[in-house]
Amino acid sequence: MKHDVTMQTSEPGTENNRVVIFDTTLRDGEQSPGASMNLEEKVLIAGTLRDLGVDVIEAGFPIASPGDFEAVRAIARQIHGPQIAGLARCQQGDIDRAWEALREASNPRIHVFLATSAIHREFKLNMAKEEIVRRAVEGVAMAKAYCDNIEFSAEDAARTEPDFLAEVVERVIEAGATTVNIPDTVGYAMPEGFASLIQHLNRHVRGIEKAVISVHCHNDLGMAVANSLAAVHAGARQIECTINGIGERAGNCSLEEVVMALRTRRDYFGLATGIQTPKLFAASRLVSKVTGLQVQRNKAIVGRNAFAHEAGIHQHGMLKHQSTYEIMKPEDVGVKSNQLVLGKHSGRHAFRNWVEERGFRLSETRLEDAFTRFKKLADKKKEVFDADLEALILGNFHRQDHPWRIESVQISSGTNAIATATVALTHEPEDRRAEEAACGDGPVDALFKAIERAVGIRVRLTDYQIRGVTRGKDAQGEITASVSIQGQTYQGRAVGTDIMQASARAFLNAVNFHLTSEERVAAGEMEVVGAAK
Repeated sequence: MKHDVTMQTSEPGTENNRVVIFDTTLRDGEQSPGASMNLEEKVLIAGTLRDLGVDVIEAGFPIASPGDFEAVRAIARQIHGPQIAGLARCQQGDIDRAWEALREASNPRIHVFLATSAIHREFKLNMAKEEIVRRAVEGVAMAKAYCDNIEFSAEDAARTEPDFLAEVVERVIEAGATTVNIPDTVGYAMPEGFASLIQHLNRHVRGIEKAVISVHCHNDLGMAVANSLAAVHAGARQIECTINGIGERAGNCSLEEVVMALRTRRDYFGLATGIQTPKLFAASRLVSKVTGLQVQRNKAIVGRNAFAHEAGIHQHGMLKHQSTYEIMKPEDVGVKSNQLVLGKHSGRHAFRNWVEERGFRLSETRLEDAFTRFKKLADKKKEVFDADLEALILGNFHRQDHPWRIESVQISSGTNAIATATVALTHEPEDRRAEEAACGDGPVDALFKAIERAVGIRVRLTDYQIRGVTRGKDAQGEITASVSIQGQTYQGRAVGTDIMQASARAFLNAVNFHLTSEERVAAGEMEVVGAAK
């Protein structure tokens, strides 16, 4: 049954100065190594993207796994306002599965893709040009049987012969595609050349005015934002991007950077988006906490140094007039200094208000758990800052079905002493307890070796980071631990005022991700296909 949709105001025949923001944090962004999210985390981020004003949320790749399917279906059911997109190859099974996940969405979009470049045709697909065109048209037609809102992506378009790309684009528009996406899949393009490609399509594709031209740029050469901006200057009207620019390899076009570039330089572009920019910083923090991928200090827009001034000449200029060294106001992107908002005498009502004002959507059970941990934290710290509370809610945001839990941790170390650690763990599903001790080259090494022995799995630590959440001697520490188990990378994170206990939780969380993944493999729930655009 065909599902009619109400298109956004940026569709053909309406305001031509409106750029559609298509967010793929939950699909391409999740393909960052170690950045996998569970269903609850995906729904939480989807709600934040809706509140941010994103036009299209690509919720996932439904055929990839039952877990991906359930996440797309949950977002389609619960998140109203933006278009909800599901990715599919130009294959009947993929498209059927995508529609099954999307059918309850108030505004669904099926996003089909097929590679078009010579290198992909020869080495990946083993298809001639004629077969590519036929498959692309068939894929769009299959999707069109379900709903009117269809996007087609020509994977590796930036390395595709321009005339052949124009032929493919023309044919899929004839078949009913309402958006045609031109990806720079491997980050190969340069801004001038990419803009020329968009201009070539505008000049040579009959019926191009019937579809929105979209771009999806990767950052392998650091050009994702520049290429996306060059493309919209040349006539594209949809940008595919992710919060913090996360994604495969070097990542994707950064949503916050491209949006603020269009806003700050509207005099140059003459274009606008529907993004509520004061919510950018909070969205960035949320995605960073959930994925465990830290934002570099000097990152544009949302980095900790983005609005910091240390050089004397800069400080002098700022005191005279803000615009001497700032082209944006911190408030424009939601940056503010840490403020004391709650203390140990605060009650549940005040805590609930703080949570709701900052856009967190917590169940009553999770809210009560967060409040209990807040009261414990308030007893330990003299001052509780916004960042402390954000870390408290998100830093321990883990799967509820993790089998292993920490019962106790004891560590001994010192000058000229061998570091030792003893851990006691409980395995709740099997109702058993494991206690192990280990020596190591320092307390962290001993601690992780003891946990490794207790769970009975060979684990290789690949990355370990500690970051202070706020200032002061009693600040919480945020721990990120990346591990390799059987060739797969897993990431765990935790926060706490006790660094060693938080380290143990972070390491064990990573191990638990492996164990729950193993269970999904046994149940046939792990990812069976991948996608790169």
